[in-house]
Parts: sequence; C-alpha cells; structure tokens
Amino acid sequence: MTETRDDTVTWLTQEAYDRLKSELDYLTGAGRTEIAKRIEAAREEGDLRENGGYHAAKEEQGKREGRILQLMHILDNSRVGEPPRTDGVVGPGMTVTVRFAGDEDEVTFLLASREESGAPIDVYSPKSPLGAAISGKKVGDSATYTLPNGRNTTVEILEAVPYVGM
Repeated sequence: MTETRDDTVTWLTQEAYDRLKSELDYLTGAGRTEIAKRIEAAREEGDLRENGGYHAAKEEQGKREGRILQLMHILDNSRVGEPPRTDGVVGPGMTVTVRFAGDEDEVTFLLASREESGAPIDVYSPKSPLGAAISGKKVGDSATYTLPNGRNTTVEILEAVPYVGM
C-alpha cells in the first residue's frame, strides 16, 4: 500500500498521542465523576439561582465535555508516526525556514499539529494560514497568504528538511 499525503490526518508522535489519550481517559473517567460530585454538592446548598458554585461547576462541566469531543476528534483523525516526507518539499513533520518579503530575517519552525507543542522549536499548524499556503511548495518557491489584519504577505521557502528533534 502506498501512502500519500492526506491533509485530513493529524500526525502525532507516540508521546503526544499517549498524552492526549491519557487526558481523554481522565476526563471521561475520574474527571466526570469529580465534576458530577461538585455539581451535586453545590446543588445541595439550596437555591440554584443564586448559587455561584453550582453555576461555576456546570460551566466547568461544559468546558470539559467540549475538550472531550475535541480530544476524541483529534485521536480519531490522527496517526502515530511520521508523515511521508520529501526533502525540499514543505509538509507536516518538516522543519521549514522562510523569509518574509521585504525582510532579511529568516524564520525556522516545525510544521506539525499544535498537539506537538512540546517541541523545542516553534510549531505552526499545517492548517494555519501560513502552513496552508506553503504546504506542498518546494525550496525556492514563494507563497502568499492573508494575515489576521486582512493584508497579504509573501514568504519565500528557503529550506524544508525532515524534523529530527533537538
């Protein structure tokens, strides 16, 4: 079976996958039990309309359930290992060096899932505006993308090599 690039897959290191799975296991197990007890204890205090502890616990419960859904989505759509990579071609798992138009400074970062944020180098998501603009580009290519302020900027790809850790 030949493996091709798939932008819907999130590539994770085993460490990141295990960390996310552990968080999910806690939130769906002991975490749910803990928040349910806090809600019940606050409920027993009486009038729920003026019970700040109850409302805070319910809000926390909502945030935790949202995180559970987010973790389930990430884990369901991820693969452990390394994405297929080609030297000189920008893609997930590559250390990329770019130069912004009109600037002589170079910026180097890892193009990977934000879940890899423990890396000792800045991590940019392939789904970010910059990541999406440069994915698939080759060394020497330029890419233009829109900044949050609505302006466009252009970067030149100077280097794209597999990330080997630091």
